[in-house]
Amino acid sequence: MLDPHTGHKVAGCLILLSLFHFNLSAGSSTGKGSQSHDDMHVIHNNQLDLREIVFVIQSQSNSFHVRQAESRRADLLKQAHSLGEKPPVVLLSHTLSNHEGDWSILPLLPNLSYSFGKNSSWIVFLEEETNVKLTKLVEVLAKFNKKNEWFLGKPLHDEESTIIHHYAFAENPSVFKYPDFAAAWAVSTPLVVRLANKVKNEPLKSDFTIDLKHEVALYIWDNGNGPPLTAVPELCTEPEDSQETRHCATTLRTEPAPCGEPVNKEDIFVAVKTCKKFHNKRVPVIKKTWEKEAFFLEYYSDYADASIPTINLGVPNTERGHCGKTFAILQRFLSGAVPETKWLLVVDDDTLISLSRLQGLLSCYNPSEPVCLGERYGYGLSQGGYSYITGGGGMVFSREAVVRLLDSGCKCYSNDAPDDMVLGMCLNALELPVTHSPLFHQARPEDYARDFLAHQVPISFHKHWNIDPIAVYNKWLKEDLGGKASDGLNENAKTEL
Repeated sequence: MLDPHTGHKVAGCLILLSLFHFNLSAGSSTGKGSQSHDDMHVIHNNQLDLREIVFVIQSQSNSFHVRQAESRRADLLKQAHSLGEKPPVVLLSHTLSNHEGDWSILPLLPNLSYSFGKNSSWIVFLEEETNVKLTKLVEVLAKFNKKNEWFLGKPLHDEESTIIHHYAFAENPSVFKYPDFAAAWAVSTPLVVRLANKVKNEPLKSDFTIDLKHEVALYIWDNGNGPPLTAVPELCTEPEDSQETRHCATTLRTEPAPCGEPVNKEDIFVAVKTCKKFHNKRVPVIKKTWEKEAFFLEYYSDYADASIPTINLGVPNTERGHCGKTFAILQRFLSGAVPETKWLLVVDDDTLISLSRLQGLLSCYNPSEPVCLGERYGYGLSQGGYSYITGGGGMVFSREAVVRLLDSGCKCYSNDAPDDMVLGMCLNALELPVTHSPLFHQARPEDYARDFLAHQVPISFHKHWNIDPIAVYNKWLKEDLGGKASDGLNENAKTEL
């Protein structure tokens, strides 16, 4: 929990007004944290002080992500110092309480309202890779009456109804707008206060948290009883060095985090879950696409087929979850029956993945830590639930994570239990975090907003339904000879398959 006394002490001085001019030319400054000399000119009618803004960085407890979030916080405070300003409050979301569900934002609102509701005007949420030009952001926020309810962001919309949004707005999916978190998004304090009371007094309805940005927008909109998302052109996801960002208050980091060389292929063991009925349908797709990127790979099935080859783990195939098979894979990974590697990747037979991009991502993580990485979902987060890695996008485990999972006695309550959710329950009981990466995808490219994918270099997609999976792989995941992204990651990425 936020300390109420500390919160009031920090927030108590926020009512003072700044005398520093946030000049329109601020948007033309380049580079992270850069400020023009005009930013420091004095103006007496400015209606928004930096200390009226509370920044919440959507952080994670993994050591790499802590470093990234702290770097982002340091940049914001450095900018404030260069302006001669008293600094804004900058919070890291994973430190605000011990509640597992804080990453889903809504459980945080009562604490934020209690600590900052009286003396702040805006709560601004941003991700680790979101660059902020403070002067420009203050300019933008000052345009909106802070006494009213506002929900501001860069809007995304669905082109067609999608399973990850529970087929919401099926008749006209594009009508509903939700924010791209990478561009930052903001809510005015009156809205935060009202939503906080709603969270406290009304149980959250959905058991599952799947696509947080869409679900937060739905909660705020409240079937038309709350404000819709207001589009703010200055909240951008363009690269920070782009010529198109002169007007932007936010941009995205252009260079990847300095994590070192990609991990070696020999450090990753790949486990593919399949079954006899898909040996001739799905396995050939893997062999034609990403199998050649793997150094160590085994196919696990309910039937030993030497032509692939597949390994029968002695677990019968099930129509629903595959918990028994996944735990047999975990046990085999530690048994000495396979080469000892630092990382285990578990995928479905209809997962499309770039192992070379995964090698780059894993360079940011310490395999001696219990790392559990993938696309994070949540179950019952508002009622003491748990997070889990959704299996279709790929589940990555460090060896240390597998050791701790199996040493704990964690096991399936049935062979057909959902493996990803059972693992999530076990990780929650062990107080081991699930680390989220938006580069893993449980669904197909067309199930995500075009503008969301346009600023990504994705690692995985899932499902062969109603698509040509080889074409999807070639467009979105295949590297060219120079090791660069394929055409699916340039302007063509903005068109659906």
